[in-house]
Amino acid sequence: MAARAGPRNLITDVPGILIGQAEDQSGVTGTTVVLAEASAVASVDVRGGAPGSRETELLAPGTLVDRVDAVVLSGGSAFGLDTAAGVMDWLAAAGRGLAVGSAIVPIVPAAILFDLGFPGRIAWTGEPPYHGLGHQAVAVAAGHFALGNAGAGLGARTGRLKGGIGSASLALSDGVMVGAIVAVNSWGAVVRPDCGRFWAADLALAGEIDRQPAISDAALDPEDFSQCGAAVPGANTTIAVVATDAALDKGGCRRLAIMAQDGLARAIRPVHTPFDGDTVFALATGAGPQVEPAALTRLGHAAADCLARAVMRAVLAAKPLGGVPSWRQRWGSAA
Repeated sequence: MAARAGPRNLITDVPGILIGQAEDQSGVTGTTVVLAEASAVASVDVRGGAPGSRETELLAPGTLVDRVDAVVLSGGSAFGLDTAAGVMDWLAAAGRGLAVGSAIVPIVPAAILFDLGFPGRIAWTGEPPYHGLGHQAVAVAAGHFALGNAGAGLGARTGRLKGGIGSASLALSDGVMVGAIVAVNSWGAVVRPDCGRFWAADLALAGEIDRQPAISDAALDPEDFSQCGAAVPGANTTIAVVATDAALDKGGCRRLAIMAQDGLARAIRPVHTPFDGDTVFALATGAGPQVEPAALTRLGHAAADCLARAVMRAVLAAKPLGGVPSWRQRWGSAA
């Protein structure tokens, strides 16, 4: 049976997952909130050399807390970590969180990308906008959401092209759903430097991406980084969440996040560089018996493919901004 996406081809095809986004248009920045309708088992894998994150240590196997209420992907570099506080405020008002005695503490891990140098950005004055953006984003969480220049992807770049928010899903033959959402802001390129074809083009489902440019007959130079970004330490990062409705414990989620990182390696070259803070969270919303290792292997493989497809969908949906060209503007005519 041919592989098929869920009905939306978004991470929200996974039952129990909603997405909310908010932007500061003048600041060319924004945030994306992955809301678990009921707390979800979670873990994380960090591969990049310049990560920015919050509450990731508690997601390690062996630590006390194994469920989260939401995950934040945000622009703003370290300022963007304050987005999680806005999400926590909204969750606390809704009575959501971990019960600690008589207190309720929402658990909201976060990862950030650097968009403070985006062309045309107007720097904020006074308090940074991220606390408010977090509150706005979680309040509008829903099943449908925008791709491309939205949320944490508003000020994102990927190599020499406009990056953005992307998402994809995959329905497995046993009925399990897997999905991914990603903010693509990588130093590495998502396209071959010789022709502009997506590195991960062969992973796309039928009709999912634009017709791709032909591969050149000339041998590819493995040291051609012409489509990569400027070498500015800490100025990039691809951050993502993969989710499934399978039943996983924290160790299973950790393995899912580790395997899903391969999707970034399939779609972005090079990846996990000293300039990036590549971080992938994994969420499991299912109940019942834990999946067996063989099933977890299939889940991890599917999550990696979903993440690679989400990267391509982010770049295809992105529109030119601030003089940074989109894929369609730069390479679409060559297809």
